[in-house]
Amino acid sequence: MQNRENLTINEITEAIIGAAIEVHRTLGPGLLESAYQECLARELTLRQIAETTAAGVQGVKLECGYRLDFLVAGMVVVEVKAAESVLPVHKAQLLTYMKLGGWKVGLIINFHAPLLKNGIKRLVLGLEENAAGSERKTKKLSVSASLR
Repeated sequence: MQNRENLTINEITEAIIGAAIEVHRTLGPGLLESAYQECLARELTLRQIAETTAAGVQGVKLECGYRLDFLVAGMVVVEVKAAESVLPVHKAQLLTYMKLGGWKVGLIINFHAPLLKNGIKRLVLGLEENAAGSERKTKKLSVSASLR
């Protein structure tokens, strides 16, 4: 992987997913969300991926329920879950954080899934994409669980 400071959003999400897979491989499903948060933070640190835990929204710490699990490289919001499944309310929560903070990409990582790739949801909000050499602005939310 190239210099950590010059990573693209896709490379950052790939690195986060790789770290999450390693944590899941080691711990498996069934633990509390807080255990996965701690272990993921440690794995991101070991991989030298810049992360901030419990970030506030728009640089302001709010103690009224708006609390991100991780903001990685200042660009990717990561919500860690240990639930039976990812529910619409989980996606709404992540989208709210993304909208309030002005971030374009978020990941929901549900460590309770027996196979982690089935527990990862990537949400993209208004991100510019390079389609056939031309830049275009996406107008709607794109949800994908593919891992590349």
